[in-house]
This record gives sequence, C-alpha cells and structure tokens, in this order.
Amino acid sequence: MSGPDGSEQFATTHDFVQSRPFALAGLLVAAFALSGCGQPTSQAAAPPPPPVTVAQPVKRTVTDWDEYTGRFEAVEEVQVRPRVGGFVNSVEFQDGAIVHQGDLLYVIDPRPFEAVAEQADGQLSDARAKVELAKRELDRGLNLVQTSAVSEQVVDQRRQALQAAHAAETQAEGALKAAQLNIEFTHVTAPITGRVSRHLVSPGNLVQGSDNGSSTLLTSIVTMDPIYIYFDMDETAFMKYSKLWFEGKRPSSRDTANPVQVTLAGETKPSHEGSVNFLDNRLDVSTGTLRSRAVVKNTDLSILPGQFGRVRLIGSAPYEALLIPDAAVATDQSRKIVFVVKSDDTVEARPVVLGPLDDGLRVIREGLKAEDRVIVNGIQRARVGAKVTPQTAQAPAGGKAGDKS
Repeated sequence: MSGPDGSEQFATTHDFVQSRPFALAGLLVAAFALSGCGQPTSQAAAPPPPPVTVAQPVKRTVTDWDEYTGRFEAVEEVQVRPRVGGFVNSVEFQDGAIVHQGDLLYVIDPRPFEAVAEQADGQLSDARAKVELAKRELDRGLNLVQTSAVSEQVVDQRRQALQAAHAAETQAEGALKAAQLNIEFTHVTAPITGRVSRHLVSPGNLVQGSDNGSSTLLTSIVTMDPIYIYFDMDETAFMKYSKLWFEGKRPSSRDTANPVQVTLAGETKPSHEGSVNFLDNRLDVSTGTLRSRAVVKNTDLSILPGQFGRVRLIGSAPYEALLIPDAAVATDQSRKIVFVVKSDDTVEARPVVLGPLDDGLRVIREGLKAEDRVIVNGIQRARVGAKVTPQTAQAPAGGKAGDKS
C-alpha cells in the first residue's frame, strides 16, 4: 500500500477477497454443528404392543344355584330333668362329651325310695295273704251252703270279700311297681345319643322331681349327625321355583328331596351336602319369607347347632352357558365389562350380563360369543382401541361341568 507504484496495495486486497469463501464455509460448518447439538441423530423406535393373555369362553351345561343364609339346629334336643326329687349323689359324665342313649348321667340318693319300696312289698304280701284267706272262706261257704249250714247271703258276702282282697292285692302291686320305678329314676340316663352340655347341678344339691310340676334342669343333649339348617327364601324366589315346577323344569322341594350344598364360615367352597326335607305351610307375614329346612350330613361332627352357613339350592333347569374366569370381569361404574381382542388385535370393552359362579368360573348370560377372545390376564395393560399382543391361554380350569342336578 505504501509503494510508489501501488502494487503492494493490490496484493493485500486480493488476499482479503480470496479468504472470504473460506470464512463463510467455516461459519456454515459452525452453524450446522451448533444446530445439531439439540436434536437426536435418529428417531427412537416405537414400543411394541403390550402382551396380554386371551382365552375363549368355556361352553358347557350348568345349573344355577341360589344362595341363602341359614342357621344350624339339632335334629333332636332334650332338656334332661329328674323324674324324682332328692339329693344328688354324683355326676357321671364329662361336660361337653358325646353320650349314648342309656348312659348314666346323674345319681340321686335312692334310699328314701328303697324304703318306700320295702313298705310297698310288705303291703303286697299282706294283700296276697288276705286273698288266700278269702278264697278258703269262700270255698268253705260253698260246701256248707249245699247242706244249708250257711245261707246264700253268707256265701255272697265271702265272695265279695274275695273280690275286695284281689283289688287290694292289685293296688299293692301297683304301689310296689311305682316305688321300684322311683328307685330306677334315681339313676338319670341319657334319653338320646348326642353331645351333652355342662352339668348344671353339682353333687350335694337338692333337685325337684316332675311330680310337683317344676323339675330341676340338670343338663341338655343335642344330636349331631345329621343336623338341620333352617333358611328363609323370599316370595320372589318361591314364585320362581313354583313356575319352574309348573313348567316341569325343576322338581318341587315339597315332593322331592332337592340337593343342597353348605358352605361354612371362613370357607370358599361347599364342604357339606344335604337335601331339603321341609317347607313351611305359609309365608311369614312380617318378613314375607318362607321358612325352609334341609338335613345335612355331619359325620365329622364339625358343625354345632347355632352356627351360620350359606345354603346353595338348585335354582334352574340345566342349560348351555358360556363361562370365563371371574377375574376377567371388570367394573365400569354401574355395569360389568370384559375386554375382548378383535381380529385386528385392538381392544374392545364389551358390556356383559353376569350369572352365578360355577366351579370358579363366571356364567355370562349376555354380551359374549363362543369365538370371542377375552383378556384373562394383563387387563391393566390393555387400553380400549389400542393394539395388544395376544397370547392364547389354556382353557380356564373350572372342574367338571356345572350340571349338578
């Protein structure tokens, strides 16, 4: 630039012009580098549809069972009371034990009754002696009347005396039998076989007999096997059963011992079986229910009178039904739904009408078809309208067919 001919100035300008393309290229590279710092080099792959387990409904013949709450009562219950009064000598049973008919329970002091029996025996002997004497006198009178030694009136009197002696003998025999019965009644025995309660009177106490109308309660005995369970069905259920009987679809419990199944408290499945053996002759006007009774086997003596139980009674004729695991049923506000996988593997919420449980499976009355694929596992991963990866499960386990009629 300072040269006289200006050549140096031209060279400097030329260098500046030549370097501008390189500077622009560097700026572009830097800009691309800065812009690339905030974005991924490639988009993340979308997650696959969640896996779920599906199964088709089980089709089989079932019978509906209605459930009622019942209370057990003993078939026979006896309050043990003494027939004679006196002081208790001993208690011959263990509280709460099983006793058999005829087993000795209490012993009442028999000595007063033994004394009465001895007195009655003496009176009987005296009466028999008087009978013998009256017989002899009548025989003599009959012989003497033939010779007119005595009159007919005397014979009649002796005949009447013999009849009176026989009557006295009969009375003495009855008094002796009564005294012997009282001696027998001092040994209080079990009238039935069953489980005895605790003893209510200890030895040394005075008890009253039945002769004064207020005998003392000693203990009680209840039978254990079989056992009754009483339950009440409402009027609607009674009318349903009557309709089924008129249509020939279900036998009446009045004529047929319809089977029942009983579930005890704390159990999830029925553990005892029995049959209906009584329906009352009228509905209770205060509750609108009909008292019913079933007799149940209690061979293991695990049921006690007074317990509660759930009674299952046949409530329909056998019919074909679709069943699914109960866990596959969800609740959407007031309706029940199941999740069905359609042909394009998308999820659909299907409203259903439920029936009773049968061997662990839920009867579906409406809303499903036999070919539907129902989600039985992984419901929490399913979304209505979204795709899933269905995996076929084995047929739901539910035991044998539900036809138990």
